[in-house]
Amino acid sequence: MEDVVAARNPFLAGLFLLCMCGLMLQITETRILSVIAFYHLAFFAISMAMFGMTAGALYVHFKAERFPAERLFRNLTWIGSAFAISAVLSALFLISTVVMSVNYSAMAVLLWVKLILILVPPYFFAGMAISLALTRSPFPVGLVYGVDMAGAASGCLVILALLDWTDAVSALLTIAALGAAAGVCFALARRAAGDDPAPAAGVLQRPLHLVVLFGVLAGANTAIQPYGLVLTTVHNKLETSMPAALRWNSFSRVRASQDEIGAPDLWGPSPYTPAAQVSQRRMDIDGSAGTVMYRFDGDDTKIDFLRYDITNLAYTIRSHGRAAIIGVGGGRDLLSAHLFGFRDLTGVELNPVFINLLQHRFRDFNHLADIPGTRLVVDEARSWFARTQDRFDLVEMSLVDTWAATGAGAFSLSENGLYTMQGWRHFLDALTPTGVFTVSRWYNPNNVTETGRLLSLAAASLRDRGIDQPEAHLFLAGSWNLATLIVSAAPLSADELARLRARTDELGFHVLVIPDAPAASPVLQQIVIADRQAMDGLTRVHHLDLSVPTDDRPFFFNQLILSDPHSIRLALTAQAGVITGNLLANVTVAIIVVASFLLVLFAMVVPALPAVRQTPSRLARLGTLYFALIGLGFMFIEIGLIQRLSVFLGHPVYGLAIGLFGIILSTGLGSLISERVTLDTGPRVLGWAGLLCGYVMLMSLWFPVLVNTFEGQDLVVRALLSLLAIVPSGLLMGFGFPTGMRLVNAIDSRPTPWFWAVNGAAGVMAASMAVIISISYSINASLWIGAVCYLLLGPIALGLGRATDVERSASRASIVHN
Repeated sequence: MEDVVAARNPFLAGLFLLCMCGLMLQITETRILSVIAFYHLAFFAISMAMFGMTAGALYVHFKAERFPAERLFRNLTWIGSAFAISAVLSALFLISTVVMSVNYSAMAVLLWVKLILILVPPYFFAGMAISLALTRSPFPVGLVYGVDMAGAASGCLVILALLDWTDAVSALLTIAALGAAAGVCFALARRAAGDDPAPAAGVLQRPLHLVVLFGVLAGANTAIQPYGLVLTTVHNKLETSMPAALRWNSFSRVRASQDEIGAPDLWGPSPYTPAAQVSQRRMDIDGSAGTVMYRFDGDDTKIDFLRYDITNLAYTIRSHGRAAIIGVGGGRDLLSAHLFGFRDLTGVELNPVFINLLQHRFRDFNHLADIPGTRLVVDEARSWFARTQDRFDLVEMSLVDTWAATGAGAFSLSENGLYTMQGWRHFLDALTPTGVFTVSRWYNPNNVTETGRLLSLAAASLRDRGIDQPEAHLFLAGSWNLATLIVSAAPLSADELARLRARTDELGFHVLVIPDAPAASPVLQQIVIADRQAMDGLTRVHHLDLSVPTDDRPFFFNQLILSDPHSIRLALTAQAGVITGNLLANVTVAIIVVASFLLVLFAMVVPALPAVRQTPSRLARLGTLYFALIGLGFMFIEIGLIQRLSVFLGHPVYGLAIGLFGIILSTGLGSLISERVTLDTGPRVLGWAGLLCGYVMLMSLWFPVLVNTFEGQDLVVRALLSLLAIVPSGLLMGFGFPTGMRLVNAIDSRPTPWFWAVNGAAGVMAASMAVIISISYSINASLWIGAVCYLLLGPIALGLGRATDVERSASRASIVHN
């Protein structure tokens, strides 16, 4: 007994580390997938993590004879090593050989199978370890489960710090080293317990060697940045050229090219732009979005070409006072504001990498940070504008979150609070009485797409401020690929309109919307004057989602309407633009849903079928429905909460990490509490289901108030408030699974593997379904579906309880008879 007690601490330490690594790996892979492919693949890692861990747990159950309790610590030792090795191999294949393709060929199917085989193995081993720890260890299940949840929750926060310190490849190697360290802890527990004293053989039983190996590799890969030990494949291209700088953090990968001499990169250049040769660096963000940094030594004449970009039209009527730029990037827009005459400049940038490059690494290349009156702020723009007391004569937001989100169709990890009516409320509030807010987006002369939705958002935001005639405040001009919108706090004067029209004509651009003349396109004219109800009608007529983005549907970049066949046909025939990216994302998700279904069917459901065939039919039906609803309800609520938090916290990765941390920790606590506060009566079960459903349903009413009240606070305060908001739902959700297991085990424990499989399968499928529901309808719709799933558990649990009473009565009658 003393030996077992001595083994407790190293065993729990190993379990904590392994569970922490599982969540760290999951979040890191979302970052990797965002770089090598598109953002719509990022949440695929969540589905594969659930699938792998459930499959690992089922494997332990079906092969129980291979995992006797007396060999627990020895088995955990090699499993920890296997996790570490598989994590490294997964990382190597993921960053260097995966080529994603979305088409209907057999090769595309093989590529998806390949991606699944790359992602799943580490989670399979993690699932094996957690299952063994919960079912074979001599320690209280509550203690083991609590450590499991604490480790997983900690991983959500640790990985944020790790990715801010090193690159993703080094982070994956570090995770592997920590996984091997878990194996070391299990080996120490085996030695302390005297578990199977036969000498360890093979590399899997020598995890300390792996800790040293992977730790050294992680340190070496970090030390030689930006080179790296392996080359990375980004969007089907192997990166072979050496960057001038390469920086990772928890939400981006920024790759700066070497200094190049050539024509200046401009977003929307005038056809009359004078020929020029400039020194510049291109900077890629996650391989999809981009910005440029020009060489600037303080001589304004060397950046005069910026006068010919359509994004700078607003400086025609505002060129003095105070200016604020949303999204500093390489400093291009701040240089434009300085060139046109502003001497009080504020740049608000979410990504500290760009500010660091401007202030340190490339300061000799670009002296923006040395311009007097220039202030660079690292913050999420919406939050900063919500709390600032400063007022500006011009606020500019040019192509912030460009093709990265456009191509992803705003899936899962690309919600953007900058392009919602609530976000624009803060930007417009920060203007002086005559200030202007200028926004540039992609434009297609043959299709309104993004431009139409941008205009819809502007008109609705002005109406939200009590302006009955928003068209008097709007000016829109376009080039062949870009449109620039100017939103004025005051009606645009005749003189201002004349200057804007003259400058637009002078540069060879086209006036699209102007107060003193009909719009260039009937569609744009209809959008300007349409209220909410009329906008819904325009959406139906034009088969594009032109509705006003809100915090409940913050998917500005998604305009494909899945329920409209004409919208799909439009996307299929489009040559380029946002809707083609939307179609790509939706086809990808469809493939993921089908692949997930086949995986759970053949790897989880079919193997578990024998476990349910010998059980009473009533138990099989009610139990299957109960655990399917838990899987569906949990994932719909989890995905919905993460999407909500992404807007509030300012970035999807923060929403993912804080959301998972709060949900995992609180559901773990709820499960532990359920051991003491059991739902053993009808009123308790119904009360629990109703309370959980009511809490989640009411979030649609009070969470927006929370956001509006506190979004001006710093990130730490918003993160704590987010946790306070989601913890009650997590605590209540934590009661569901253990309560169901107690009910079914009281009748017959044989179908337990089947119910595990059903729960895991429903969760894997729900991860994709929840994303689609949120985009097609709203985030609230996902939350409401999850809430209804839990509400239905009440009567089902009562049915299981009655079946339990019947079984007990039959057992007593049998005893009396005998």
